[in-house]
Amino acid sequence: MAVTDAATGPIKPIENGKVTGNNDSGTTRKAGGTMGKDAFLQLLVAQMKYQDPLEPASNTEYVAQLATFSSLEEMQNLNTAMKEGEAANLVGKQVIMKVTDPVTGAESFVSGKVNYVMKENGKMVLSVGNESRLFPIDDLDTVVDEEYLDAATLAKTFEKMMESLPGQYTVKLGDKGAVELARKAFDSMTNYQKGFVDPSYEEKLKLLEEAIAAMEKAAGGGTDAGSDSTDATDSTDGTDSAGGEADGTDGTDSTGGEAEGTGSADSPAE
Repeated sequence: MAVTDAATGPIKPIENGKVTGNNDSGTTRKAGGTMGKDAFLQLLVAQMKYQDPLEPASNTEYVAQLATFSSLEEMQNLNTAMKEGEAANLVGKQVIMKVTDPVTGAESFVSGKVNYVMKENGKMVLSVGNESRLFPIDDLDTVVDEEYLDAATLAKTFEKMMESLPGQYTVKLGDKGAVELARKAFDSMTNYQKGFVDPSYEEKLKLLEEAIAAMEKAAGGGTDAGSDSTDATDSTDGTDSAGGEADGTDGTDSTGGEAEGTGSADSPAE
């Protein structure tokens, strides 16, 4: 017949000085092998019940054990209150949860913003990101600062942008727009955010800009040479035109000569 205590419920049987029986409630021993207050109280009751009647424990020993029990209970209550306060302060923050599969034992990570917290079965649980399930606060692995997260995200985006661009020796003038876009994205970052970017990507951006500038200069030099040649041709045409005008002037002089000849013809008539 099982013995029941009004304060602690069924008292587990004692064999060879040890508490036996299956702890179905899960409250007797905590995870990690630590003893809970229920187990402590059960041991105290078992000690009182099975003590040697010829050498009973003194009242002082019982008072000391009860004081230890009270201290344990207060510490557990304080720990619970601290966890509740910690969970409430996580609302709106970016967190990373470390989740262990209960079947395979495999670990995975879930990240996102804490939407709300609530108490479920005496424990604080978190709603994270778009996950439909709730996570116990014991699964909390990392709390991420918003500024840090933004900087890391921007740096990752910029690095992917640079990886999509060609190399220094394969870049073309058609890539100028993409290179300018990458430069604009980099210059829009703060110094703190730039610190998250791998220096090799910034160096690659500079080399691409120099290569495009050199190609533009080479293309512009050929255009200038063509303009000079065209100007020289126009100048030659101008010279020919002047010659034509001079010839026309000579023709005018010839006409003048004819006028003089006409005047000579008129003279005999007089």
